[in-house]
Amino acid sequence: MGIAELLVIAVGLSMDAFAVSVGKGLCMGRVRWGQALAIAACFGAFQAAMPLLGWALGTQFSQLVEPIDHWVAFGLLGAIGAKMVWDGLHEEPEGACPAEERPLPVAELLMLGLATSIDAFAVGCTFAFLNVDIAVAVAAIGAVAFALSLMGVGLGCKVGARYNRVATVAGGVVLVLIGLKTLLEHLGIIA
Repeated sequence: MGIAELLVIAVGLSMDAFAVSVGKGLCMGRVRWGQALAIAACFGAFQAAMPLLGWALGTQFSQLVEPIDHWVAFGLLGAIGAKMVWDGLHEEPEGACPAEERPLPVAELLMLGLATSIDAFAVGCTFAFLNVDIAVAVAAIGAVAFALSLMGVGLGCKVGARYNRVATVAGGVVLVLIGLKTLLEHLGIIA
């Protein structure tokens, strides 16, 4: 597998992380570089680690994870998205996007990193059966996820500065829709 193919795979795997990053950036009035880098580093690390783990485990555990990976992603993204929608609809306008006042909760960031990288585990399992330089694959996937996540936060910040409460609800809806899309794809309802 060549670098061009790996980059296409990396971009595809990073789309969920990009969308979630836009959602997180929506709540920032301006780019907070510490939080933006933390989001990008977390998503990049998870996107790199999961294919490595999948590759290392190969087919031994793929039959166990594959039947439920879509449910795990749907559950995590749905729960976090629903909470964001609730917060956006029920908090006061100045509290609707708390990212400006306090650090991003680590537990939430880790759950988002995991939820957006579950498909990367399955891709890693397939790498075990293909002629793939796993070090190059992991580096490409991690770097692309980092870059797209950082750009996503920046894009979200530009939009979110004007539409604070709506941005929180929109970010939550995006997470729920990503989770639903993942579930429907794996159930074969959509392609």
